[in-house]
Amino acid sequence: MRKKELRVVVSFRTTTQAIAMEEAGKAAGLSGRLIPVPRQITADCGLAWSEPVQGREELEQQLSERKLGYDQIVELVI
Repeated sequence: MRKKELRVVVSFRTTTQAIAMEEAGKAAGLSGRLIPVPRQITADCGLAWSEPVQGREELEQQLSERKLGYDQIVELVI
């Protein structure tokens, strides 16, 4: 079982938004990945982006620069 750690989690309203984030994240060299939405939050789409908390600034910059839609950004221990 993986050790739980503090992560930045971005939820999305649509699967299209989640896939766009995955493509942007890979292109930008982010170390995060798509995950099922954690139970602690709710989202219309069943996918969320999980990024190490140290990458939050770069993640938010990519969301803004690429005008990617999302629902919420939270920090969770997952």
